[in-house]
Amino acid sequence: MKFQLKNILAVVAIACALTSCSNDDDTKITGEGNLKVEFDNVFGDANLILDTQINTTSQSENLKISEVKYIISNIVLTKADGTTFTYPKSQSYFIVDEATLSTQVLNLANIPAGNYTKIKFGIGVDQEQFNLGATGQGNFLATAQDAGMMWSWSAGYKFVAFEGTFTSPTVAAATSFMVHTGQTGTAYNYTEVTLDLPENALVRTNITPQIHILTDVAHIIDGTNKIKLSNNNMGGMGAMIMGGANLPLITANLSNMFEVDHVHND
Repeated sequence: MKFQLKNILAVVAIACALTSCSNDDDTKITGEGNLKVEFDNVFGDANLILDTQINTTSQSENLKISEVKYIISNIVLTKADGTTFTYPKSQSYFIVDEATLSTQVLNLANIPAGNYTKIKFGIGVDQEQFNLGATGQGNFLATAQDAGMMWSWSAGYKFVAFEGTFTSPTVAAATSFMVHTGQTGTAYNYTEVTLDLPENALVRTNITPQIHILTDVAHIIDGTNKIKLSNNNMGGMGAMIMGGANLPLITANLSNMFEVDHVHND
C-alpha cells in the first residue's frame, strides 16, 4: 500500500510540475516566438472538396463548390493574464483560398512569448483601412486584385467569395451561384470573431504553436439565417448574391463559421 501511495504521489507531483511548466506566469516569460494559425475549410461534418463533392444544405439545395476565399485581418491575441497583443496592422491582412494550400496557414512572427487563451480576427478589410485610399493599402491591394478579391477600387474588397453550382427541388439543372460579401451602399459588412482556445497556445522562443481552426462554409448561406440560392436565381445569370437584404444576414452568419478544433504546442 505504501509503495502504491508513493507511486501515486510521484505521478501527481510530475503532473503538477508539467502543468506549472506549461502555464508559467505570463509576467515571467520573456522573449518572442512565432505562431501559426491554420484555417481548415469544411462543409458541415465533411472536409471540403472543391468541384466534385455534393454538399446539401438544410434547405435541400445541393451545392458543388468551386471557390472559397475569404480575407482574415486584424488579429488580436489574449494572454492568460488578460493582456492582449495586436498583430501589426500593416502585416495583418491575409487571403485564405481553399484552392491554394499555402494560404491556409498564417505564419505570425515576433509574437511576445506567453500563454495565449483567445484569438480575435476580422473577416474582410476594416473600414478604417479602406478609408486610407488605394495608396494606403500597401502590398495587400495588389494581392487582393491578383486573387480576384476586389470588385474594383471604388467598390472595394470582396470579403468572402463563395461560388459553384447548385440544384434544388425547384431548380433541376445545375445552375451557377456566386455569393460575394463586402461593402454595399452604406452597409460595410465587416465583422469580427473571437474564439476561445481549448488549450493555451504556448508561444516561446523555442515553441511555435499552431491553432487549428475549422471553417464551416455551410454557414455562409445555411447558418442562423437561411438563404436559398433558388430564391436568388436570375435565370441564365444563375444565383447571384452580392448586395441587398441578404448581405447583412450572411455577415451575421459568418460570426459562427469558425471553431477552434485544437492547438498544437510542438
